[in-house]
Amino acid sequence: MTSRRIDIVGDVSHLKDYAFGPAALGWWGGIGFMLIEGMAFVLAIGTYFYLMPFEQHWPPAGPPPDLRYGTAFTILMAISLIPNQLAIRAAQRMDLRRVQLMLLIMIAIGIALLILRGFEYTTLNERWDTNAYGSILWAIMVIHTIHLATDVYDSLPLAAIVFFKPVDGRKFSDVEDNAAYWYFVAVSWFVLYVLIYWVPRMVS
Repeated sequence: MTSRRIDIVGDVSHLKDYAFGPAALGWWGGIGFMLIEGMAFVLAIGTYFYLMPFEQHWPPAGPPPDLRYGTAFTILMAISLIPNQLAIRAAQRMDLRRVQLMLLIMIAIGIALLILRGFEYTTLNERWDTNAYGSILWAIMVIHTIHLATDVYDSLPLAAIVFFKPVDGRKFSDVEDNAAYWYFVAVSWFVLYVLIYWVPRMVS
């Protein structure tokens, strides 16, 4: 009896069930999410500039936010981009030890940033309910803080997984996606830092 080989057309069983960058569906999902969330910042920034011409002074009722904590926050955020990029490279190489280390560093930085943000709120020099400027200022700060806290929150279970669970290619891809979101948090803040701390000083 002659055995015959049956070729299956369209057999994809040999393909990997994970990918990095634009080849991964999760990467595109993250990009879409960042675009949606980015529109919240665009609308908030538009509202900020819309309100400016209606006031003789900007801010209308007090000095601009103090630079100390906002600048310290911005410097630490810029520094965080180094371990964040190292986390991406380690994930793409599937270097588990380096991924574990970079995730711990990023979580520590994220917590430090949240602490700085708490002090930052005390130096905005305007309550949220004083006037329209105070309302949009606090809205922008709260929206960004939520994004920052979300990334730290996402990083915690991801770190637990890479330390205590078997790690496959899909988990390394998740690490890359998580780090890509951090870039969104960082870049959006650099824009907001100029808006919140320097625009009032340039127009006053």
